[in-house]
Amino acid sequence: MYYLGLIGEYLKNYMKTRLTYRADFWVEVISDLLFQATNLIFIFVIFMHTDSLGGWSESEVVFVYGFFMVPFGVFSCFVNMWNFSERYIVKGEMDRIMTRPAYNLFQIFLENVDPPALVGSIIGLIIMGVSGGQLGLDFEWWTIPALILFTLSAVAIYTGIYTTLTSLSFYSDAPTGILPLMYNVQGYGRYPVTIYNRAIQVLLTWILPFAFVGVYPASLFLHREEMQMMAWLTPVVGAVFLAIGITAWNYGVKRYRGAGS
Repeated sequence: MYYLGLIGEYLKNYMKTRLTYRADFWVEVISDLLFQATNLIFIFVIFMHTDSLGGWSESEVVFVYGFFMVPFGVFSCFVNMWNFSERYIVKGEMDRIMTRPAYNLFQIFLENVDPPALVGSIIGLIIMGVSGGQLGLDFEWWTIPALILFTLSAVAIYTGIYTTLTSLSFYSDAPTGILPLMYNVQGYGRYPVTIYNRAIQVLLTWILPFAFVGVYPASLFLHREEMQMMAWLTPVVGAVFLAIGITAWNYGVKRYRGAGS
């Protein structure tokens, strides 16, 4: 209850800030929608020149992209650590976090909450609904529970990977580190992993498992029999990488010695 109360307080503070600068809120929402629209148009342009992509039809690829947007929007809302090194290490705000009783990582998540990112999740659900209708997919009794499970699992994968990478900031004062590179790599998860060569497939499946935030869980709803087992591995991969991320973070925090004078 203590942590639920903190979530409420941080969200109220966020809304007070946004009500003061309302234009910033809508600019952020519109810019995010334009970015997602650009990626979607890119898919349509590709299928203007081919009927299938690695054995996937246009509607199937669009469905995978729609699913990809759902957990990514939730992750971007609640786990925004892009400027962690510059703000908390270089500028010394980690000292303030460490003096408070709540778990430090939880505080950082809440201080950087970004509710407009959830618009992307809503758009993703709409894309899934439209493309699923074109494919004639049936709405099963397990559809919503599976969607919730896979969304949370994908968010756990994102959180584990980015928390692990962010924990490297405790060993270096570089402003962004390798997060921009990782942001580009995760984009490969928007598309069916089978369109890439074997090396990239292994990378996206077992090393940086961004295939589990897009094509693998989406394949369950698309009834792609060859990927059913991989789809059900998504919660396991999420739990493993989240555990790795929290462990790496806790170890990094122990090495933190303050900003100094």
